[in-house]
Amino acid sequence: MKRREFTVLGLGVLTFPARADRLIFERIVNDFLEELWAIDPDAAVAAGRFEFAGRVTLPSAAVRQKARAWLMAWLTRFQALDAGADVSRQMDRAMLIAKLQSDLWRLDVLKEWSWNPAEHNPAGPLDLLLNTDYAPLPQRLNGLKPRVAALPAYYRAAAAGLAGVTREHTELAIQQAPGVLGVLDDIARRAAEAGQAAAFKAPLAQARAAVNGYVARLKKLLPAARRPWRLGAELYEPKFAHDIQSARTARQTYELAQQRREEVLASMQAQAAALWPTVIGAEAAPADRFELIGRVIAKLSERHVKREQFVDEIRAQIPQLQAWVRDHDLLSQDASKPLTVRETPEYERGVAGASIEAPGAYRPQDKTYYNVTPLDELTPEQAESSLREYNHWILQILNIHEAIPGHYTQLVHANRVPGKVKALFGNGAMVEGWAVYGERMMIESGYGASPEMMLMWGKWHLRSVTNTMLDYSVHVLGMGEKDALDLLVRQAFQAENEAKEKWRRVQLTSVQLTSYFSGYSEIFALREQLKTRTGFDLKAFHEKFLGYGSAPVRLIAADMLKA
Repeated sequence: MKRREFTVLGLGVLTFPARADRLIFERIVNDFLEELWAIDPDAAVAAGRFEFAGRVTLPSAAVRQKARAWLMAWLTRFQALDAGADVSRQMDRAMLIAKLQSDLWRLDVLKEWSWNPAEHNPAGPLDLLLNTDYAPLPQRLNGLKPRVAALPAYYRAAAAGLAGVTREHTELAIQQAPGVLGVLDDIARRAAEAGQAAAFKAPLAQARAAVNGYVARLKKLLPAARRPWRLGAELYEPKFAHDIQSARTARQTYELAQQRREEVLASMQAQAAALWPTVIGAEAAPADRFELIGRVIAKLSERHVKREQFVDEIRAQIPQLQAWVRDHDLLSQDASKPLTVRETPEYERGVAGASIEAPGAYRPQDKTYYNVTPLDELTPEQAESSLREYNHWILQILNIHEAIPGHYTQLVHANRVPGKVKALFGNGAMVEGWAVYGERMMIESGYGASPEMMLMWGKWHLRSVTNTMLDYSVHVLGMGEKDALDLLVRQAFQAENEAKEKWRRVQLTSVQLTSYFSGYSEIFALREQLKTRTGFDLKAFHEKFLGYGSAPVRLIAADMLKA
């Protein structure tokens, strides 16, 4: 077996096989992961490796320099490695190379650590370590103590790296700071329960001062925060390539979304015309398709849950969706994997209203959280707008997307896949694309069968299509707020409050909004190709597709189409 030699971060000369069998490949990947967790303990904690709880990595220039050398060394190693004929190992190798290339690009080109103050938010690992029962509370607190003690140094390093921040991301960091303080309050409360209040008193006081000091510094930066939040084509196309890993470019995906938009609107126009007499009445239907569809949707959207029942209704629908998937034999489920619907933690609020927070790959037995932001802090008008957006029909589709058979179900399947690579470094477009495909799967199976549900699914599906158009139009083509809101409200029938939140989201994020349609379109195209083959079985397709884990759809499709 031919071997190559590499020098890695002062470890000397290491021998490395050019071709690796399964055991050698797994050992190499394991070596990579163990080094990764040592360099990035936050990622280790997120993955469920809680023995790294007490380690802290500061967002400093020295740490970034060390990470750069480490990433380049491992990229060279994996590029030289032949994974052999095994498809799973080939996918793992491809995904690891893509991750390393993406991390280097983010570090040296995108440099979000320098212009996005919200990038530096330590609350997530602290909350996870405090509230995951991986060990008795006193032991968990011992792991938290060095992290709390390091917060002053953490915020000093974060502030030192900031240069040319955007106003929007600076305001987000300020908005999320009370949530960080809330997590520190939770730590204080639990420390008192464990009889460790005295040991945490001084570190917590210094940590709170560090949070408040960071906020004060950010407020001083606001008047001069003029960096454009739009990426522009020069950054957008490579970010799309790194994040989405599609067979298409960002521009090609945008053009495909335009085509799909016309197909969806034509179908919705026919559905709205058929519903008009029963929903609106004897009044003549307007000729303008946006007005026609919008009037019918607006009237139907008056049917929604009460504001105070929003989270409870979501919680109640989960077992209903589980029963439908089981009774219609669409996909296997695992009742032993718990799903907990909860209010979104305060430190995570401000970007998305609903999300799935899955356990790390090393602890698949832990709870998956379905985070739902309650409507308590909205004005009556804002709350009514959100409730109309998530009306009787669309709230069900939201739960299909986020939970069953969407994100929650897919991630449960992903954690079954041998090895850790696909679960740890899953492709966002595959994950979001599956959730959008799951909506179509349920509608095609007859779920909620009614003309109203079909129209509302069209509106919801148009949302994923419009997400792609909006993100590309805003970040690359320079679309402004007025045109963006028109695209969302008049042309995609979204409620005004929802549209304003989406405009905020597109200022704070980039490319992620394209993942829904990009992934869905590739999954659906794959299914339609396979349906032409003799013996196609829908459940078997779902099971096999999810059996690859969260690999990019283009890699999954290439293998499934070979058979």
